Amino acid sequence: MTGKLYLVPTPIGNLEDMTFRAIRVLKEADLILAEDTRTSAPMLKHFNIHQKVFSHHQHNEHQSSNEIVKFLLEGKNIALISDAGTPAISDPGFYLVREALKFDIPVECLPGATAFVPALVNSGFPTDKFCFEGFLPLKKGRQTRYKFLADEERTIILYESPHRLLKTLDEMATYFGDRQISVSRELTKMFEETVRGTVTEVKTYYETHPAKGEFVICIAGALPNEADKKKKKYEDDEEED
Repeated sequence: MTGKLYLVPTPIGNLEDMTFRAIRVLKEADLILAEDTRTSAPMLKHFNIHQKVFSHHQHNEHQSSNEIVKFLLEGKNIALISDAGTPAISDPGFYLVREALKFDIPVECLPGATAFVPALVNSGFPTDKFCFEGFLPLKKGRQTRYKFLADEERTIILYESPHRLLKTLDEMATYFGDRQISVSRELTKMFEETVRGTVTEVKTYYETHPAKGEFVICIAGALPNEADKKKKKYEDDEEED
């Protein structure tokens, strides 16, 4: 009998968002994999979870996944958590899941906290169809993604860090125009905040209010005629070059 790999969401801020099922699975697991054991320790202690915890992050994911698969094949049940939210959503986890499935190891993902869902619902933008991009490339390929997303008619969701927020808003103004956006930060925490308005209005706000915490940016989708105008502009620019 092989073991099972559990992907267990953890609170993104408010510990009251931890589910009873998540606590039970973590207590019953033979071992827990955490993105940062120091970050996870207070949360695990709060819920009286004392299982062995090993580090599994983006820098050792490929190497450690081989060892983890061996443990799973030996029959051990392993739970994977990230620093906050659902594992593998802009966090380590995808590679391990893929490796486990190669060996027909059962994988079970529990439902739970993730940052982009409340940010999307709070935005007031259409939620029937949306495009989740996570973190855009820092350098190579960043402009290409912006140009591609400029024509996207679904609501767009991005993650961004505080030190890059103003620069990202500048870039959005260039590629999307002064479109309506919604920026949420510190979701579920004491200083949770959502700022809505045009790109210019939101940028003006954060120029006088220090950007702190992790950010989720929701962007209104392009109108059909807006996408056509953007396409024509890029074609004209290429002809001039």
